[in-house]
Amino acid sequence: QVHLVESGGGLVQAGGSLRLSCATSGSTFSNYAMGWFRQAPGKEREFVAAIRWSGGATSYADSVKGRFTISRDFATNTVYLQMNSLKPEDTAVYYCAARPGGYASSVATLYPYWGQGTQVTVSS
Repeated sequence: QVHLVESGGGLVQAGGSLRLSCATSGSTFSNYAMGWFRQAPGKEREFVAAIRWSGGATSYADSVKGRFTISRDFATNTVYLQMNSLKPEDTAVYYCAARPGGYASSVATLYPYWGQGTQVTVSS
């Protein structure tokens, strides 16, 4: 049973930074792609970033390129999202997702496993 647990969300001022973590368990993730998605109130869930666990190929939404960095740690089976230069429009619930055997896609429906989410609030 794949299990994903996000942490690291919180309240930060515009221009600040946060690092989100996604702890994984229940599978061998070397053949997985991992994604971060977010959903703001009243909006649809949107792609943020993704990484292929093996090889480390990454993909980013245009809105976060140059500000956010996705990475993974083999030793702890954890995926990170480093978020810098945060803006109020980054405010959302951030979700970690896992996709077995696939590339680092931006399409949410290709990810069968999801965490519960962590709230990120950026004040102006």
